[in-house]
Amino acid sequence: MASVSKEQSRELLKESQATTQALDHEVPANTHEASTEEHEAEVSHEATLFAEPMYHVGNFAITNALVTSWVAVAIIVLLAVMLRKKLATIPKGIQNVFELFIEGALSLCDQVTGDRNISQKIFPIVSSVFFFILINNWMGLIPGVGSFGYIQTHDGHDVFVPFLRGGTADLNTTLALGLISVIGSNIFGIISIGAWKMFNKYININALLEIPKKVLKDPVVLVTAPINIFVGLIEIVGEIAKIASLSLRLFGNVFAGEVLLGAMSALMAYFVPLPFIFMEVLVGFIQALIFSMLTMVYFTIAAQDHSHDEHHEGEMHPAH
Repeated sequence: MASVSKEQSRELLKESQATTQALDHEVPANTHEASTEEHEAEVSHEATLFAEPMYHVGNFAITNALVTSWVAVAIIVLLAVMLRKKLATIPKGIQNVFELFIEGALSLCDQVTGDRNISQKIFPIVSSVFFFILINNWMGLIPGVGSFGYIQTHDGHDVFVPFLRGGTADLNTTLALGLISVIGSNIFGIISIGAWKMFNKYININALLEIPKKVLKDPVVLVTAPINIFVGLIEIVGEIAKIASLSLRLFGNVFAGEVLLGAMSALMAYFVPLPFIFMEVLVGFIQALIFSMLTMVYFTIAAQDHSHDEHHEGEMHPAH
């Protein structure tokens, strides 16, 4: 009986060792599967300052914000074509709405420019900028924009890339709009008052040329001329500051709105984000209006001949 019990104990010992080895092999496998599942589950979805590229045509990257901007342009073109085909002597429907908008916008332009002729020249550019920004701002609020996309591996991490993103939530788009506004205003100034006068706004050569003519009659020109030259150089810095302020203001407000809506939706997907969505609809309209109004102001300032005003004041001064 003693020998039988020894054999049974040996068999039990072998079975227990085999079971332990099997468990040792199974635990790492299960751990690896769990870590793999965790890795697959960790997909970052963060709002970035730049738009994510979706396709490449050569070296040119087509981003999701660029696609949204193209859609906005297509909507504007489609509306323009529809209005053009339905123009009537007696306005009705959408034509009536747009005629009311044009009359009100032109009246607002007149308050800034003080001249209906200048308003009519500026209005097509300003209104196009307004509608482009407004549509882009509101498209970012449409359900699905920014929430549907694909997963892309970047630097060993899975990143969610949306198919569409609000165009004005991309700094590249707002920077391009700022450049168009400032450079366009300077081109409009060249057309309105001439290239030489626009050049003297920034590099005042006329102030240097007037020193020999006026130094004997008015020695103060030795002081005022360098000041005028320095003011012109400050104008160059001011033009760069205009681009920065226009682009960063628009981008900051739209991008902050997207982050706010994302945070509210993460807390509760239903009902809680609704007040913030309505607020962003209003913010999108206000930002489009501010950008277009500032563009109108820049165009108006560029069309003014300051040198003519200074010369007129110089002629009127001796009369006093």
